[in-house]
Parts: sequence; structure tokens; C-alpha cells
Amino acid sequence: MAARDLPAADLLPLVSALNADYARAIDDDRLEAWPGFFAEPCVYKITSADNHRRGFEAGVVYADSQGMLSDRVAALRRANVYERQAYRHLVGLPAILGEVDGAVRAETPFLVVRIMRDGTMDLFATGRYLDLLVDHGGALRFRERIVVCDSSRFDTLLAIPL
Repeated sequence: MAARDLPAADLLPLVSALNADYARAIDDDRLEAWPGFFAEPCVYKITSADNHRRGFEAGVVYADSQGMLSDRVAALRRANVYERQAYRHLVGLPAILGEVDGAVRAETPFLVVRIMRDGTMDLFATGRYLDLLVDHGGALRFRERIVVCDSSRFDTLLAIPL
């Protein structure tokens, strides 16, 4: 049975588990696992609430394939120079919003604390994930994850995926 055929009450724990696994992979610095949370093809975008509301397509970060996600991780590991940092995600309960084009729509609030190498902690980002989820080989995966940040100000150290 496809994910879109499940009642919202049955989908809620599946989406919650996917979000928890996703956040844990990023927070535990297992970034190489991050592209595996997405179906192929996929879209991953980070944008502001204002830009999203206005329908602007461009994002601060944009990828439209698992290959682009893997390239981003490779660049973080080998090419980009940025101050070492870690994230701690606090992810709220998802709302199952229905179905569109064979995918389940969900919205999930998030908060990300950034921990710098010296131990400094900052509230780094808040917002919501707008997701299209599909059954991909028996597992729920993101066809699309739009990260809509509440603030329109982005730190120059936005390196690690949200």
C-alpha cells in the first residue's frame, strides 16, 4: 500500500520517524546519509517565509537531485572553508495536509540550535518544513523538502543542511 493511501493517523508516526532520522543524521554529522532521505528526482530548497509567500522560486540553497545533494556534502567535507559547527534540531509534530500528484503533503515546525567549536550556542533557525513525501522502495522519502525559515536574515555560515 502506498503512503498516500494510508490514513493521516497511520502516516503521522511514519513522517515523525522520518523527520527524527533526518535530524539525527545531520546532528550526528552523518551528512553522507542525508541524500538518502530523498527520492530521485527531488527538490531541496532553503528560503525565507517572505520569499515563499511571494512565490519566489530561488532559494538560499537549492538542489534538484540526489547527485546535487551528494555534491553539497562532498563540498562541505573537502572544499568549503567554514568554522566547525554542529546543529541540534528540535522538530515538532508534523501536520498531514493531504495528497497531491501521488505524494503526501506534510508541514512540520523546526528549531535549530547551532553549537560552535568553542561551545557557544545560538538559536540558528526556526521555521517549517513543507514536504512532499513518497513511498520509495517501501520507505517514506522526500520528493520535495522546502525549508521555510521564519527570518529573512541568513547567517553566512549556513553550510550544513537544515
